[in-house]
Amino acid sequence: MATYRSTDGTVWRVKVSNVGASNAVVLFQHPDGASTRKDRYNWYISKGPEAKSVTSRLDPKKVASALTAEDVDLLFRRSMPVSRADALNIPPNPAVKATF
Repeated sequence: MATYRSTDGTVWRVKVSNVGASNAVVLFQHPDGASTRKDRYNWYISKGPEAKSVTSRLDPKKVASALTAEDVDLLFRRSMPVSRADALNIPPNPAVKATF
């Protein structure tokens, strides 16, 4: 599995998944492995001929091998957290009963 070192020195595992005809998710997995809360992701958009066919699928291994260091750096800098941060840590209101 490929790795990426961010500017703060963290070494992220880089994985390509959820491929489509013209895009794939590039997942940056945080090294602590305790949770996915610190993981990040970005979309890789292909401009190749397969992107014009809705019945084709990108090959994750080919996408991963085609990504240059500059591509991965740009994808990481523009990446988004996989999961949102905790809300404002406001305790639940005991007067409001949940109805599930």
